[in-house]
Amino acid sequence: MTDITTPARQSAPRGRSADDTPRRAPRRSRFTDETGRRVRPVELVVRYVLLLVVLALTIGPFLWQLSTSLKGPTEDIYSSPPSFLPEHPTLHNYSRVADVIPVWDYALNSLKVAVASVVTNCVGSALAGYALARLRYRGRGVATLVFILALLVPAESIIIAQFTTMRSLELNNTLIGVVLPGCIGAMNVLLMRNAFLNLPHEVEEAAYVDGANVWQRFLRIALPSVKGTLAVVAIFAFMGAWDDFLWPLIVLGDPSKFTLTVGLNYLHGTFANDQRLVAAGTVIAVAPLIVLFACLQRFFFRGVGEGAVKG
Repeated sequence: MTDITTPARQSAPRGRSADDTPRRAPRRSRFTDETGRRVRPVELVVRYVLLLVVLALTIGPFLWQLSTSLKGPTEDIYSSPPSFLPEHPTLHNYSRVADVIPVWDYALNSLKVAVASVVTNCVGSALAGYALARLRYRGRGVATLVFILALLVPAESIIIAQFTTMRSLELNNTLIGVVLPGCIGAMNVLLMRNAFLNLPHEVEEAAYVDGANVWQRFLRIALPSVKGTLAVVAIFAFMGAWDDFLWPLIVLGDPSKFTLTVGLNYLHGTFANDQRLVAAGTVIAVAPLIVLFACLQRFFFRGVGEGAVKG
């Protein structure tokens, strides 16, 4: 008769002792960085504290201005401790800005200047950057050095020369005179040069063998591969032209041609010094920059890895 009782101990597999039991892998830390390295909790806390400090220093002033612009005339904007949330939010301050100054006319002038600056910087910087990175000619290194040295020259040291040049060209008190000195920035040219340098030469060489000339290689191969850097140039050019205050203040004399940054200066002066109006005007000036960055942020962050070959 066969014994069908369950054995108390099963035979172990060959090459392995019956007493051996599978051991669990050591428990790894739940916190790792992008490279897979373990991050200690203390280090993680320090990182987040530093990030919160930087966030407070960068976003705090804007939130304060936004809160002040929404407060009514009966609320104390200098209360201690400060109150970020208005008790009775109102948009009346924004309509009052338009009553004090022609803010929308100033905004239109700034938009014209900013759009012209974006177009000229994107086109000029792309052409100059491609010439510095891809074309072979005598003096290319000297030309690159000139653009690098241009970054070291303070804008205030050449502003008188720019003014006399605009006056000689009879462009004073015109929006063209505001755009012209900054139509192509040295930094933007160097950004485009570095982006074109990261492109593999084999792609252009194949196009050259197929009979493509310089313009075809630039427009069909090189330029579509650096859209991220072009977005960076566009954002920098727009912000520089939109936020510029000193040069439009010097070159413009007709109030009807003032840009927004110059026109907002009339909100705090001898006859007007309402901080609620100043805050509302500041928010109006910053809003287009936020919209532009929100629309181009996908291309902006992609510009870090520019030059990779896509399959």
